[in-house]
Amino acid sequence: MNDLAKKQCVPCRGGVPPLEGPEIKRLLDQLSNDWIVVEDHHLEKEFQFDDFKQALDFTNRVGDLAEEQGHHPDVYLAWGKVKLVLWTHKIDGLTESDFIFAAKADGKY
Repeated sequence: MNDLAKKQCVPCRGGVPPLEGPEIKRLLDQLSNDWIVVEDHHLEKEFQFDDFKQALDFTNRVGDLAEEQGHHPDVYLAWGKVKLVLWTHKIDGLTESDFIFAAKADGKY
């Protein structure tokens, strides 16, 4: 388990700036190589599965994780794949909690 996955997501109350360049790179470097940052705004990763059932089971594990952490990604489910998109809606950008959730989601795969 990586260090980010050991942390807990912290609810954002707003009033903080989103992460930028070097901070984003530092945190991204701690995730698996499949995560990408889009326009310094959000994280994305597509997970591949052998069938719909496996993708659905993963979706349910991520849903349970989201409720546990109080941090909710956008989840796109299709046959054999699940795409997660993460950002902190309250500030319309990335926080450390987005990277923490990404690391935890990798652990559910």
